[in-house]
Amino acid sequence: MRLIIQFLLVLALALGSAVFWWLNHALPLTAPTLDLSVEPGTTPRSVAQATVDSGVQTSPELLYWWFRLSGQARQIKAGSYELETGLTPYSLLSKLTRGEEALRSVTLVEGWTFKQVRAALLKEEHLKPDSKGLDDAVIMEKLGLAGRHPEGRFYPDTYTFAKGSSDLKLLLRATHAMDKQLLQAWQVRAADSPLKTREELLTLASIVEKETGQASDRPMVASVFSNRLRIGMMLQTDPTVIYGMGERFDGNLRRRDLLTDTPWNTYTRGGLPPTPIAMPGKASLLAAAQPASSRALYFVARGDGSSQFSDSLDAHNAAVNKFQRGQ
Repeated sequence: MRLIIQFLLVLALALGSAVFWWLNHALPLTAPTLDLSVEPGTTPRSVAQATVDSGVQTSPELLYWWFRLSGQARQIKAGSYELETGLTPYSLLSKLTRGEEALRSVTLVEGWTFKQVRAALLKEEHLKPDSKGLDDAVIMEKLGLAGRHPEGRFYPDTYTFAKGSSDLKLLLRATHAMDKQLLQAWQVRAADSPLKTREELLTLASIVEKETGQASDRPMVASVFSNRLRIGMMLQTDPTVIYGMGERFDGNLRRRDLLTDTPWNTYTRGGLPPTPIAMPGKASLLAAAQPASSRALYFVARGDGSSQFSDSLDAHNAAVNKFQRGQ
């Protein structure tokens, strides 16, 4: 009897040692990096099978029983995971229960148009291109913004996402971020602001974004356009003309372009254009809400990235002669 007990103890120790070794030993992978997708509602047994199907060379039954006997099988989270060399059964379960998804990032740049945003997202290989082939109106409908123009609706920032997630999901996050930033800017707008709605603030901020060569000039650029709006003066800003030209713009803005009417041509139409012309960042939103206190109505590029601001047309013409014509 004593020999039987000793044998069983030795067997248990050997089995325990084997289990411990397996749990902490790197599993063979068919590639240095593997992708594992766990959909919501996937059973532990299916997760084990999906792990093996992804290229982890082990028994799905062993993985399944490890998940169960650990007591954490029900804590496995849905997500997109990246499995790398050195993965052990123990680290695999830890990754799955912690929800340590494989994250990537994409940056939406201040001043980009929606066309540029779409192009950037389609180039991102780790995003699921659910927006591909859809026109802008359909995309906005899927985002719950039916009938809204997409320009300027997305906040420029760096967004992290799980590999394989939808580009529409990322766009939705960007719209929520813009709504938040726009509301914050609107709540601190100047008491004498000529802007009547948040939509007008977004549109003016997009113009400020495109017209600013030097960050410190934003409040003064916003002041010029606010002053013009206040007295009913044409905004006459080139970026709006360029936006209205669309594909016709070849990099050179000519006098005839300034005279060709489009809904966005602020040389031929008064007030703000009907939509934003790009994505404004936080600084431009705040500048449009709280422009510098001035009587400036004009500005011209100095040639070093900054601008010269003037209160009168005579002073502006003198600045143009000095900085643009070298007179």
